[in-house]
Formats: sequence, structure tokens, C-alpha cells
Amino acid sequence: MDISLRHIEVFRAIMQAGSVTGAARLLFTSQPTVSRELARLESLSGLCLFDREGGRLQPTAQALLLLEEVERAYIGLERINSLARSIRRFEHGQLSLCCLPLFSQALLPRVCQDFQSRHPGIGLSITAQESPLLEESLSAQRHDLGLTESEHLPRGTQGDLLFCADMVCILPEGHPLLAKTRLSVADFGGQNFINLSGLDIYRQTLDEHFRQAGVDRRIVIETTNAASVCAMVRQRLGVAIINPLSAMEEVGRGLAIRPLELSVPYKVMLVRPDYRPSSSFVEGFCQSLRQQAMRLAGQLKDLVDGH
Repeated sequence: MDISLRHIEVFRAIMQAGSVTGAARLLFTSQPTVSRELARLESLSGLCLFDREGGRLQPTAQALLLLEEVERAYIGLERINSLARSIRRFEHGQLSLCCLPLFSQALLPRVCQDFQSRHPGIGLSITAQESPLLEESLSAQRHDLGLTESEHLPRGTQGDLLFCADMVCILPEGHPLLAKTRLSVADFGGQNFINLSGLDIYRQTLDEHFRQAGVDRRIVIETTNAASVCAMVRQRLGVAIINPLSAMEEVGRGLAIRPLELSVPYKVMLVRPDYRPSSSFVEGFCQSLRQQAMRLAGQLKDLVDGH
């Protein structure tokens, strides 16, 4: 006979209560039943789990080791219960999406509002991840949809272009370069510049353009995400070139944008897993995404043309 879940339940209750009497109360059963199940567990496992001292049970070193594994098992069980509750809350379905943190802030809020107004019974789960965890999650078919800024799609997926617009310059209000309606590479010569990290694909492209033009910027700060870049520019530490989605979020918050004579297209890809079942509400969410992408493209054009 193998150790059963009931044996483990009794063992855990005794460890929590410190006595057979207390364990019986926790389990709503009798003391003899708890004592019998404990004796069976020790017999089956070949372990001495408790020393009997003055009517109380003192756990042995073996019991403490066993408890560590038991608690891990109960954590896993609680995760299953939590998932079941989550599934119940979304009785009509749930859509899971994985994306870069930027998209969860600058693209998805309006999309979610539009989608839920048309599909009120559908729950949304949004996981914000950086690369390469984002691509790994999509390859593993863990999500219904994904949003990336790389044209190199993860294996086991297919995708299409959702949004495309040129990178733009962000400057603090009152900066001398705001006198120009469009900035050339030469305009950045000698300027304090806030740069993205060296691993960013768009930073690498821009660095190459500046190198070819022979223009030296003063790189004063490097940081890993566009939100941090914007915060640095707002403190007048320098200027920067970032993606247009982040730039539009910052307009009117102490920052202004200017287009570049140089064209560096920023692309957002809508990614779908090959082996995950699709549904009508996934298609509905894709429709909302495309509508928002068109709205953002129009807003960006108005901002750029307005200068």
C-alpha cells in the first residue's frame, strides 16, 4: 500500500496543531482516527516522525524534512485552486496576451476598453515580459496573442505588421532644437544624449547612422527602457530618440517631439501561436488592436504635422 493523500493531510495537521487532539479538530475527525493514520504513515514510510513527550508530539528531523516537500505540494494545490477560481470568474471565456511592458501601457488600455464594451463576458489576462522571455512564452503556446517589436517571429508562431511609424526625437520644453520642425543627424552634434541600452535593436540602428554621418553626440546616460529615457529628458539631462508610442504618451508632460529627416521605422508585430486553438473573441481582440493602431498612426501624424 502506498502513502495516500489522507496520510499526508493527517501529518500536516499534526505539524500545525502540535498534537493529535488539535489535528483531529482541524480535520473534523476523531483522535483514534488521527492516531491510526499517523501510525500507518510511519509504517509505510519507514520514518520516525514524532517523539512523544508529555502528551505532545515533537517532530523529528525526518518530519521537518518531510514537511518541506509537503508544503511545496500544498502550494501547488493552491495554485490549481486559484486557477479554477479564475476560470470560473470568466465563465464565457478568457483571452491571454503576452507583450512588452511598453505595449501594456501605451497600446492596450484603449484596446481593452473597446474590446470589453463589445465582449463583456470575456476576461483578459495580460503578461508583460521583456525579451527573450516574451519569445519563449509565445513559442511555448502559452498565450492566445503576442505583441513584439521584432520582425523575427518566435518559432511555432505566425504574425503580421500591426503598427509602423518612424522613431522620433523627444526634447524638454524650451529646448533650442524645438525651433526646427524636423531634425537632421547633424543637429545632434555635441548634444547631451540619453541612449537606450546597447542590446536594443533600434539603438544599434541609430548608432550606425550617426557613425556613418560622422556625428558625435555626448552620451550622458544609458538606460534600458523608453519610460526611463523620457524621465531623464524631462529632467533636462539631454535629448533622445525613442519609439513613437512612448513619445506620444509623454507629449504635454514637460516633453515635446520632433520628427527626424532620417527614417528609422519602428514596427509592432501581432503574433499568433500555430498550435493554440483560436476563437471568435480572439479575432475580435485583433480587430480592436488594428483599430487602435490606426488611431495612433493618425494621432502621430497630427502631432508631427502640427509643428
